[in-house]
Amino acid sequence: MKLHNSLLLGAMLLALPTMGTAQDAAAPEFATFADTAYIFNTLLFLIGGFLVFWMAAGFSMLEAGLVRSKNVTMQLTKNIALFSIAALMYWLIGYGIMYPGDDWTIVGYLGKLFAPVSLEPVGAGADVVDVTYASVGSDFFFQLMFVAATASIVSGTLAERIKLWPFLIFTVVLTGVIYPIEASWQWGGGWLSEAGFSDFAGSTLVHATGGFAALAGAIVLGPRLGKYTKEGRVVPMPGSNLALATLGTFILWMGWFGFNGASQLAMGSIGDVTDISRIFANTNMAAAAGAVAALILTQVLYKKVDLTMVLNGALAGLVSITAGPLDPTLFGALWIGAVGGVIVVLAVPALDKMKIDDVVGAIPVHLIAGFWGTMVVPVYTEGTSFATQLLGFVAIGAFVFIFSLLVWFILKALGGIRVSEEAEISGLDMAELGMEAYPEFARG
Repeated sequence: MKLHNSLLLGAMLLALPTMGTAQDAAAPEFATFADTAYIFNTLLFLIGGFLVFWMAAGFSMLEAGLVRSKNVTMQLTKNIALFSIAALMYWLIGYGIMYPGDDWTIVGYLGKLFAPVSLEPVGAGADVVDVTYASVGSDFFFQLMFVAATASIVSGTLAERIKLWPFLIFTVVLTGVIYPIEASWQWGGGWLSEAGFSDFAGSTLVHATGGFAALAGAIVLGPRLGKYTKEGRVVPMPGSNLALATLGTFILWMGWFGFNGASQLAMGSIGDVTDISRIFANTNMAAAAGAVAALILTQVLYKKVDLTMVLNGALAGLVSITAGPLDPTLFGALWIGAVGGVIVVLAVPALDKMKIDDVVGAIPVHLIAGFWGTMVVPVYTEGTSFATQLLGFVAIGAFVFIFSLLVWFILKALGGIRVSEEAEISGLDMAELGMEAYPEFARG
């Protein structure tokens, strides 16, 4: 028996090298550097994309909190509808216009028209690492979130008096045509890119664009009933839920890490990951500084802290750092964001003096702070100039504002864009949708 067991053990030991060789032959080869970079770059886009997607919830909560209770359902409806429309339009026409490659309709100015996105076949990723650095699907997904954020900016400014369907028609044009064209000038390799304009994550291309579109709409639409008296006094119209507005701000703050961080567009090397961590830290610093600056300034000016200003101060700090979040020091991010917070506190009453009614303060936050963020880039970023930054902002601003103004005037002429006085007084929730956000409470 012992002899039999010894022979069996010996046979197993002799077989071990053979077994190991067979297992080694079946093992996959180690991934190449290109494979690894492709995987991590794609992952960056996907993670960044769903962080920016979460900003849609942030905009919804912020706007729901800053409008009166009788208009909350309308704001929530607009936000989920505009995101969905943006997804469809960016697939159908927007992405092709924005990223035409070498196939421009007008070189440097107008990308490829009517070129719906076509993703690579399942499993083809390993075959395309030599020609691209991330999957087409991840890039499309990430870029889509930016166009949806642009449309959300317009929604808040025009709240409480605009009809639903004209707003959604404008969203179709904004997300399918206006945004992709101007963004292609920089991020698609267009003429502004060639000129040396720099906008890392979109202080101008996303935020100021949304602000210009909102400004055009506010001018055509006019202010809310009773907002401004004949004597020039501004009548406060407090929002329905500051808890929701605060939650929305924190959600936007969190989503901004994906907004700015994933705009590094690469995570396949030690240098890229280090840069992303730097962007995260600078983004957070700017937001904090914007909030604190607004906190202090409202106390000084009004003898009491204004929470809505502090919330918008944080957002203005974020917008201010978005054009150049990589290069500044932490102190640089601090003072850039702090100036953004000051801008909000000063710009909100300035707009009221011009009787431009911006319900949530989106124009100061996204347009004016966007201008500041764009113009401060050359302080820390080599190879940029104040003249080129100004050229880019003016060119994009003029294009977006004039195009948006034209669309708003056309919509107004065709069927009107403003609800009736009766509907505005009773609230858009019941007048336009027939349902209320808070049916158990009296409307106010």
